[in-house]
Amino acid sequence: MADDTKAMHLRKALDDSERKHPLLAIGAVNALAAHVAAESGFDALWVSGLEVSAASGLPDANVLGPRDLSDVVASLGRVTELPVVVDIDNAGGSGRTAERFAYDLMRAGAAAVCVEDSAYPKCNSFAAHRAQNLADRDLLCEQVGRIRKIAGDGLVVVARTEALIAGEDMASAIARAEAYTEAGADAVLIHSKDATGEQARAIGRAWSHGVPLVSVPTAFPDLSAAELGEAGFHLCIYANQLSRAALAGMRAAARQFRCGGSFRSTVAGSLAEVGDLMRVGEPEALSCL
Repeated sequence: MADDTKAMHLRKALDDSERKHPLLAIGAVNALAAHVAAESGFDALWVSGLEVSAASGLPDANVLGPRDLSDVVASLGRVTELPVVVDIDNAGGSGRTAERFAYDLMRAGAAAVCVEDSAYPKCNSFAAHRAQNLADRDLLCEQVGRIRKIAGDGLVVVARTEALIAGEDMASAIARAEAYTEAGADAVLIHSKDATGEQARAIGRAWSHGVPLVSVPTAFPDLSAAELGEAGFHLCIYANQLSRAALAGMRAAARQFRCGGSFRSTVAGSLAEVGDLMRVGEPEALSCL
C-alpha cells in the first residue's frame, strides 16, 4: 500500500462517525514489536520518542533526530502494512525543523506525525525530576501549518497539547487544541496524567470542535478502549506497553538463568521459539530448535 494511501485510509478511519470502537495503536520500537502488533490485530503502530530513546540509551529530551525515527519507520514497514504514527515531540522547537521531520518521515513511510506544544528541550510528560513547560501557542500553529505545506494530505497531522500536564486548566487546553485544529491539524490529543480517567472523560465532554480526539491512556490503564470510545475518542494509543513487557520479560528470563543456570522454558518464564524470532525478518525461515 502506498504511503499516501495509508494516510488517506487512516484519516478516513479517524473521521468515520459510524465506528463502534476507537482505532487501536500500539508502540512499536522495532520490527519485532511491529510483527507482534500486526498478528494481534492492532490498527496502527506508534513510534514513541520515549521507546526509541530508551532503546538507544538516550534521555527522552529532544536528543532524537528525524533520521533516528525514519530508520525505525523503515524497519516497521518491512514486516507490516499497518499505518505508522510517529511521535515527533515538539519537532525540534522550530518551524524549519518541523518541515524536516515531515519531509523525512513521509519519505520513510510514515502515515502520520504527532507534534506537541512542549517547550524545547522537552521533558517526558510523566517526569518527576523536571517540570513540563509549554511552548507559545503560535509556534505549534506554525509547525502544524508547515507540516501541512510539506506533506499535503500525505501525512495525518495530530496536534498534541501538554497544557493539562503543565498544570493549566481545561479551558486553556481546549483553547490550544482549537487553535491547532484551525491551523490544519487532522486530530487533537489533549494529554492527561490523571490516574482516575475522569479528566479524560471530561476532555471528551468538553470537545466539540469536530476533528477526532486521540487518547494516550498510559496514566489511566483501567479505562478500557471501549469506555474511551464511548467518551468520544476515535484513536487510543498504547504508547510503550510492549517495551515495558519486553523489559519485564528480559529481566525475568535473566533472573531465571542466574537462579537455575539455564534458559529452560517454564510456566513462570517461557521463551518464544528460536524459529519464531527468525521468521520475523524471514517468514520462510525454519529452525532446528
